[in-house]
Amino acid sequence: MSEFLPVSASNDDQLGNQDDQPGLNAGGEGANASSMQRLLTEALRVSVCRAPRWDGMPASPGLIAGLMFLYLLTHIALQRVMIIGPAQFYWQVFASGWFYFAALAWVCYRLRPVRLDGQQAHSRQISTSIAPDASHLFTLALAQDLVLNVVLMSVSALLVRAGWYDLSGFSLRMRWLVYLAPSALALFIQLLFLWRAGDRRKPGMLVVVVVMLTALGLDAGTRSMNFWYPRQPAKSNEDAADKSPEITQEVFEQQAALLARKLAEIQPQRPGTVDLYSLTFAPYGEENVFLNETSMVSQVMAQRFDAQGRSLQLANNPGTMTSLPWATPLNLQRAIAHIATRMDVNEDILFMHLSSHGASDGELSAGMWPLTIKPVTPADLKQWLDDAGVKYRVISISACYAGNWVAPLSDANTLVMTASDADHTSYGCGSKSDLTFFGRAMYDEQLRKQTLSFEAAHAAARPIIKQREEVAGKSDGYSNPQIAVGEQIRARLKLLEQRLQAQKPAKAGDVAALKTGPS
Repeated sequence: MSEFLPVSASNDDQLGNQDDQPGLNAGGEGANASSMQRLLTEALRVSVCRAPRWDGMPASPGLIAGLMFLYLLTHIALQRVMIIGPAQFYWQVFASGWFYFAALAWVCYRLRPVRLDGQQAHSRQISTSIAPDASHLFTLALAQDLVLNVVLMSVSALLVRAGWYDLSGFSLRMRWLVYLAPSALALFIQLLFLWRAGDRRKPGMLVVVVVMLTALGLDAGTRSMNFWYPRQPAKSNEDAADKSPEITQEVFEQQAALLARKLAEIQPQRPGTVDLYSLTFAPYGEENVFLNETSMVSQVMAQRFDAQGRSLQLANNPGTMTSLPWATPLNLQRAIAHIATRMDVNEDILFMHLSSHGASDGELSAGMWPLTIKPVTPADLKQWLDDAGVKYRVISISACYAGNWVAPLSDANTLVMTASDADHTSYGCGSKSDLTFFGRAMYDEQLRKQTLSFEAAHAAARPIIKQREEVAGKSDGYSNPQIAVGEQIRARLKLLEQRLQAQKPAKAGDVAALKTGPS
């Protein structure tokens, strides 16, 4: 049943019997159009922080459905406008993202649980901005949400089309600030509206704020799926990350067999020889830079550190779906456990290089839509290494805020080196980069060509990275790569270095011919 609030409520009977007035029910297309126009007009007012006016305000299931339809229609259209070039539509997204609307409906009922009776309606003239009931409050809140969404997404679309929305040169904190600013502004405007339209009781409003902040946090903290994604032909590995992969049952079955085969190919240890086993991990599959870097590092380990046949790459990338096992926490745990059975854990060294975006709490970004992948933490990695019984460890973390990994992993038998300290971003991890600044200086230049010492390479790479960051205009200061070396691993690495130097050196042409594609 459609409801309209009367233009004036001069007595209890008029308000109490409004649902039975023939002229106030949904009587046709003209009435529905007029109701929607009235709603959207008022929504525009409250979206610029004006007090709501409830006289003559409509509310009905049909209007709510119409508002939801308009919201989805405009959201889909504006998302498409924000993608330049061909795009692919994903209808499955209709099943996600409804928590916010459920939270909004709940807070409206929390603020106005019952309809005003006649006496309350008369006293309501003192504060005409208070909503008469939850249905009217929810209807206008939906209309306001529609208006705010259209305005903010239209601004974003204009910036994208004008080429002014490139965040690749920003620090991670600035990217989050730019990402959250429109949502925070919309939330503030909507909370102001709910305060004015509700009972204005502080305890109840505090609950509403917590619920709405939780809804915003869930939306920001989980990777929300979009209706549209760029559609570009994957002509090479460089183009692979620009399209979303098609993950079928056959792919899942191939991946299981692929991991088993790659693990079986790892060669056993050689008694009396300090062997280095290499394991690289690139969990973020939407940018090729991490695959490029881990592939290059894996090849440097094979060519310079005699790890050929004793190395394994785990990577998430649309271009390596059938050639490399996925970089998931479970695959990483299984790989560590299996490598431990092939090496002499009291003699050999396990080298690990993890490359991804990093968060300020130490988590490494992980994902390759539509796969949902849990991020790896320092505590996870330490537990898996301890469980496998691996004694000598060289762990390299190429990510923002990677310094968070140093303290949890450091001990006498471990070398930990990172691309940044715990308070700064690293650099060169954008979609246009071939390698990160750390990966290029540390591995592609120092360990590939200059030295077999991880400590010496790290020391030499630091000033090079600093100089390149200054030239690039890095905004949040020097990344400040970190290193911590235990005495036992230092002695073990010295033995490895001496063995490698005693071997016949690789020809210069062989070194120069190394490529950065997946092995």
